[in-house]
Amino acid sequence: MKNIGPQHSTGLLDEVEGTIQGHRDGHGYVARDDGETDIYLPPNEMRAVLHKDRVRVRIVRHDRKGRPEGRVVEIVERPPQPIIGRLLHESGVWLVAPEDKRYGQDVLIPKGATGTAKPGQVVVVELTEPPSLYGQPVGRVKEVLGEIDDPGMEIEIAVRKYGVPHEFSDACIAQSRLLPDKVRPADRKHRVDLTDVPLVTIDGEDARDFDDAVYCEPAKVGRGKGWRLLVAIADVSHYVQTGEPIDVDAYERATSVYFPRRVIPMLPEKLSNGLCSLNPEVDRLCMVCDMLITATGEIQAYQFYPAVMWSHARFTYTEVAAILANTRGPEAQRRKDLVGDLINLHDVYRALLKAREARGAMDFDTVETQIVCDESGRIEKIVPRTRNDAHRLIEEAMLAANVCSADFIQQSKHPGLYRVHEGPTPEKKEILRNYLKAMGVGLSVSDEPMPMEFQRIAAAVKDRPDAQQIHTMLLRSMQQAIYTPINSGHFGLAYDAYTHFTSPIRRYPDLLVHRVIKAILGNGHYTLPALPTPGEAHEKLARRLASRVAAPKKKPAMANPKETQAWEAAGLHCSANERRADEASRDVEAWLKCKYMREHLGEEYGGVVSAATTFGIFVTLDQLYVEGLVHITELGGEYFKFDEARQELRGERTGIRYAIGSRVRVQVSRVDLDGRKIDFRLVREGEELESRAMRDKGVAAGAPRKGAAAKPARKTGRATRAPEQNLKAAVKKAVASKGKNGRKGRR
Repeated sequence: MKNIGPQHSTGLLDEVEGTIQGHRDGHGYVARDDGETDIYLPPNEMRAVLHKDRVRVRIVRHDRKGRPEGRVVEIVERPPQPIIGRLLHESGVWLVAPEDKRYGQDVLIPKGATGTAKPGQVVVVELTEPPSLYGQPVGRVKEVLGEIDDPGMEIEIAVRKYGVPHEFSDACIAQSRLLPDKVRPADRKHRVDLTDVPLVTIDGEDARDFDDAVYCEPAKVGRGKGWRLLVAIADVSHYVQTGEPIDVDAYERATSVYFPRRVIPMLPEKLSNGLCSLNPEVDRLCMVCDMLITATGEIQAYQFYPAVMWSHARFTYTEVAAILANTRGPEAQRRKDLVGDLINLHDVYRALLKAREARGAMDFDTVETQIVCDESGRIEKIVPRTRNDAHRLIEEAMLAANVCSADFIQQSKHPGLYRVHEGPTPEKKEILRNYLKAMGVGLSVSDEPMPMEFQRIAAAVKDRPDAQQIHTMLLRSMQQAIYTPINSGHFGLAYDAYTHFTSPIRRYPDLLVHRVIKAILGNGHYTLPALPTPGEAHEKLARRLASRVAAPKKKPAMANPKETQAWEAAGLHCSANERRADEASRDVEAWLKCKYMREHLGEEYGGVVSAATTFGIFVTLDQLYVEGLVHITELGGEYFKFDEARQELRGERTGIRYAIGSRVRVQVSRVDLDGRKIDFRLVREGEELESRAMRDKGVAAGAPRKGAAAKPARKTGRATRAPEQNLKAAVKKAVASKGKNGRKGRR
């Protein structure tokens, strides 16, 4: 360790490694490998480093709140990272302004390194010289993406910004061309023939690949009535063999990435939309989970087997919901041969739903949205995705198959990937407890909470006006689910073991699960290729992904540590790439929403507070489902304090509260396309906030405290303190004063 001068034993000489996270304002942070609090880096420390660099830093001081500030000691690794931005020509100098403002510095481009790019175009830059304390980074134009307003440019930027593989290798394309166009006689060997079973697919109207098909019939289970439920899943593992070019590309992607109007698939189209897709009225290879389910929704028995099937229909969710709502309607008449099977599916769904409720699985209704674009890629509208019984029916059938898959792997003692979702961390648990107490909810969570406790709280508050707010806080206390060979159960679904089996066309973990199940059925053992040796390589991978994916707490001893390590690496890779796909999709959606809202500057909308922070409130607009920030300085001419327990901002004088679920009216004031940010200005609080403030305050705004003399109101730019006014008048006056030189709230 380098000596920086005599210091006392204050812990300031600690050196730690981590990854740089730049900030658009010029400073940055180091996300530590050990998961401890991020280390702040002032702008001068960011001059010689770039966003995503791995560094070693020395903690040199702590601020008043105990947060560490660091100094870069060493750049440990500078990963190859293309920078996307617009090419500019200023005062005879060529440079690229990064689209991702976290990079903080423009990249200088030598005169002969611009290629065919023209000023203003979006380009991809490869760095040739890193930044230094006294010099900007230097690079060359590697790829020209086009003009900023070209249709689909936001997607081209996102896939490169987040490193999403978007082109298949030549070897992968060559191998896919050699695949057959249909099921061959040799492919049918050692498979159960289910072509006479009326399996059907049920998907959205815009679906192009069909992973799963279902069929249900009444059956005697034990001495009682029940159902036989078949879930048939595309047998991708038959065509995608371990270590072959298609498999290598699929593993690198780990998941399909969904954007508005475009999908970047995990598998080549010949497989994803053709040979592996369970298209109607063609033979397809599948893996089947064949289950017996009791009247109470318990899975009495199950078996897995490879089969060949023939889809008897391609249903949509809307169509199935219409048939179930009216079995004599026009939709039912068109599908009269299959109506009985759909009724059986609905019956087994209701039984599975009973079992879900009995085990206490969480089931909170959240609004998901879909962006509808025109041919040029411009947003036409944003609509909510409504879930009907057809959606829930398929969801419960898939959950049942996934649970059987996890149980089958666990009972066989074969290593594999589980889908693990652990309960809240101690920190989130404490925040939730304080919040529930502050909100007057008579229930809380125990030290080792069960999912049923969360569901019980949700049910207890469902009729309260702030039910949505409480449900949101319950959801936010949860951790993210991950893929790991260490089974810790699925907290949210209340399963002891759970995995992903039902989507091998679009998720690599499902493909691995299929391979494991096949190996077990054949009395064999599936081994991941190129098992890494224990040591530095695996530790570096784990450290790199640790900031994005939390490892499970429980780590039982495994029979083969080396093999377990390989599965852990695969789980980390799949989990991290799932996050990457989510981030890229959110980035594109945010860009489209910003571009859409630029056309609505100055317009007013009603909305609901979706989050409260120390610096303001986030508001989601009604009908548009677009979120933006109302900065605390726009909330009126008074001092607002953030109440962490209640997760709300409260005005000290008027008592007005802004919490999740509060209704407000706002005006679109600013749109930052580069930063993917929308700013709102508060128009008026609304009757609900006024009445709530009156109820909570119970006295006139600004009234003197007991024993204090009333002071006359001062005529200043600040909101006046008139003791004779009632609260409603004070609230209106505070709102009217916004935008003037009133006191600013705390950031």
